[in-house]
Amino acid sequence: MIALIQRVTKASVAVDGNCIADIGSGALVLVGVRTADTQVNAEKLCQRLMGYRMFSDENEKMNLNIQQSSGGLLLVPQFTLAADTKSGRRPGFSTAAPPAEANQLFNYFCDRVEQSADLVVQRGQFGADMAVSLVNDGPVTFWLEA
Repeated sequence: MIALIQRVTKASVAVDGNCIADIGSGALVLVGVRTADTQVNAEKLCQRLMGYRMFSDENEKMNLNIQQSSGGLLLVPQFTLAADTKSGRRPGFSTAAPPAEANQLFNYFCDRVEQSADLVVQRGQFGADMAVSLVNDGPVTFWLEA
């Protein structure tokens, strides 16, 4: 599984012009699911995400994780993260998990994050054409894999 994490001052997701999720400061997490991914990968990615130190402490050092920062999480499914871009000028999607499998694993991942966090966790809508808005803080962006 892949997570592209962006530290934000605010982020939201709209579907058909209606806001379905929004957070204040925290992290927007775009989540990609590959064909070989399992619940074990989802567990590992959850642990990495929850412990990843990307928020500043009182000395302006990135020493705090999402829970220590009291920020929110906005989890958004994005199958294009799993694209094969190694050659050519068009991405291939044979490395992305089939929709039903990816949806199940994305929801499992989200459930695990919600269970392990005492903070606001919101989700985008799997399979929808989403308008994602954010104000990147820093900018600070990281790519995590599990």
